[in-house]
Amino acid sequence: MIYLMNDARREDESQALLHWLLQRHPDTPKTRAKQWILAGRVRVGGVVVRKPHHLLRDPGDTLQLLDRQATTLDCGSGWQIHPRVELLFLDAALAIVNKGPGLLSVPASPRDLSALSILADFLAGKIKAGARGEAGRTLPPAYRKLQPLPVHRLDHYTSGVFCLALNPTARGHLIEQLKAHTMQREYVAFVEGRPSAPKGTWRHWLELSQDQLRQQIVPASKATDPLSSAQEAITHYEVVAEYPLSGGNGLVTKLRLRLETGRKHQIRAQAAHVGLPLLGDRTYNPRCRPTPRAEGLIAFPRQALHAEVLTLEHPQQPGRRMTWRAALPKDLRQLEAALRASEI
Repeated sequence: MIYLMNDARREDESQALLHWLLQRHPDTPKTRAKQWILAGRVRVGGVVVRKPHHLLRDPGDTLQLLDRQATTLDCGSGWQIHPRVELLFLDAALAIVNKGPGLLSVPASPRDLSALSILADFLAGKIKAGARGEAGRTLPPAYRKLQPLPVHRLDHYTSGVFCLALNPTARGHLIEQLKAHTMQREYVAFVEGRPSAPKGTWRHWLELSQDQLRQQIVPASKATDPLSSAQEAITHYEVVAEYPLSGGNGLVTKLRLRLETGRKHQIRAQAAHVGLPLLGDRTYNPRCRPTPRAEGLIAFPRQALHAEVLTLEHPQQPGRRMTWRAALPKDLRQLEAALRASEI
């Protein structure tokens, strides 16, 4: 009886992860088990642990040895795989990228350069990470079998973070999160004018033009018509900062926006409709359209919109919520610095 009590006490004590792994796989050499951990093939409670001597109590069934498929890649603060594509996260199910402005998210035709096609080339070993400390580095062979699949997208001239699936099952789970509005997407925008309240919600019905290039706001009475293709769009906004322009020439407001729905051009169309057109928006800001007299409040070369935060549930690890952030790109940082200094 005393022996059993001592044995139970030992099992209740914290031990190194390597100890628990060897206990589950007693015929495995210690060196190989250590390599499994360092390679990211050991998961505890849904989280990959890469430290053999990490102390924990008996993990029970939460300790999993993953197969030799691609596991989570340690991207650190991000791998620059292209001048306009930074890789923030990668495993066998999911890729998170930070896209620069002026690049398609996914190709409209097979020959289009896009964040998706650049990632595909990186996975295939055709290009290498170019960030400092990663120069010349390529992926392990297990990643070569992965093919990125579209889930959602950012507009051509909108920068920021978005996700790509790496197998059809993961894609299905991610699309379901979009439909259920459980994938959270937060944006930063610089708009002309000031909203009527410091925070609030925009609710409109959007209908695409016949050429599919522009959203139109339609009244609810028309949207409920059985023949209408209008879709409801809901965006929550909050004022982050206000920047009066020099000489009393107007005001620019920095907004944080959270999408509840995700329609094409949703933020841009709704903001313009409520009198807060985005700086540089050639489609929805009438003062920025390419006409001889068109002059925006501020000359900015693209819509001042950035996807800053993405939160989702890992498609193959139920219950594991993950969040990524993408800092403002250089052009928006320069814009904000000039606004703060009242140089515009």
